[in-house]
Amino acid sequence: MFRWITIGVLSIAVIGTGVWGYLEHQEKNAILIQAENSYQKSFHELSYYMDLLHDEIGTVLAMNSHDRLSPKFVDIWRITSEAHTNVSQLPLGLLPFNKTEEFLSDIGDFTYRTAIRNLDDEPLSGEETDILKELYTQAGDIKDELRRTQHLAMENNLRWMDVQLALVNNEQSDNTIIDGLKTVEKNVEGYSEANQQTGLIGVNAKVNYFEKVSGKELNEKEALSFGKKLLHVKTEDDLEITSSGKGADIPLYSINYSNGDKKAYLDLTKKGGHPLTLLIDRPVKEKKVSLNEGAKKAEAYIEDLEFKDMQLYQSAEYDTNGMYSFLYNQNGIRVYSDSIEVKVALDNGEIIGLTTSNYFSNHHIRKVTDPEITEEEAKEKVNPQVEIHESHLAIIDNDLGEEVLAYEFLGTLGEDTFRIFINALDGKEEKIEKLGGKELKYAINN
Repeated sequence: MFRWITIGVLSIAVIGTGVWGYLEHQEKNAILIQAENSYQKSFHELSYYMDLLHDEIGTVLAMNSHDRLSPKFVDIWRITSEAHTNVSQLPLGLLPFNKTEEFLSDIGDFTYRTAIRNLDDEPLSGEETDILKELYTQAGDIKDELRRTQHLAMENNLRWMDVQLALVNNEQSDNTIIDGLKTVEKNVEGYSEANQQTGLIGVNAKVNYFEKVSGKELNEKEALSFGKKLLHVKTEDDLEITSSGKGADIPLYSINYSNGDKKAYLDLTKKGGHPLTLLIDRPVKEKKVSLNEGAKKAEAYIEDLEFKDMQLYQSAEYDTNGMYSFLYNQNGIRVYSDSIEVKVALDNGEIIGLTTSNYFSNHHIRKVTDPEITEEEAKEKVNPQVEIHESHLAIIDNDLGEEVLAYEFLGTLGEDTFRIFINALDGKEEKIEKLGGKELKYAINN
């Protein structure tokens, strides 16, 4: 009797294990299928938008009506934005594709600049027409290579998940998709060099200051020691470390930790050991730390990491977490692109999140010219129905990605709060942001 009971229990256990394994396999497959579908969609849409981009540039070259040109340039600007978005959604983190993204950004910048001016008073010049002809040819070559890659991928039933696996494992075997995208990138690199030499586009490309980060080169042992401190773990034995491959924008160490209900992740620059991304995922218990106390924890934390002249400008509370945004302050001028975000657990004040990529991508000392208009003159450019509560000088990125000096006004219209930026040189209304949520608090004057 006991023997049969034992056999029955073991049979149920085996069946249960099998069912569990099957369900886990099904769930994993569902996730993989969803990711594959997303990658396929992004690639097919990228090919479609490159087709459309080529056609629209050709249409502009055939046009003779200034009234129709501006809307058409807006369409091209929108298409390049869509194509750029699709590129960013492909699993290309380990495959350099930055020249293609730069090419799309250059087209977007050129068409936007042209679209917003009065083409009746300032029609297309001969040089700009030559630029369009060059872009038309280059877009056609990229379109053809993407279509060729798309055809081969569909004909051979290739999967993007295999691309991702090949990139992660640094496999040297041929992969049609990878080879096709490398060909696109190589061709675009040649276009970019030619365009810059002839002064066509790209002359206003924003400098990436990542490569100028300071400090000595860290080895893996030193990176693990720093990771242990930042992730609040007891021993380095619990940490896994990987190194970024060739072609990365900046050499990195990625450190992972997982133990029970706590998981953590950290990206460090190899040069200087600067933390770029930190995330600690754990249950946050009942709130015992106020939002203001959390701000002090966040300020002390970034000071300990040796970030200088950072100013808290915005904080928000979500559940039992405090979210804090800091801006670099250069002699009383807030620099919006040099930002750092910190997340604090309000149960014990622990730092559980940090993002510094924007800071390291953009930070440098600016040469600032004096404003051409006064603050009072700038206020006159603001809608008179907006009640202004605070004002500051700031450096922001305009719609073309250029840094401009502006007067920043924080004001209310009814129950809504807005941040309004007026160009300090010409009085142009550069940007208006609606600030949402009553949980937001502003720490302007520290």
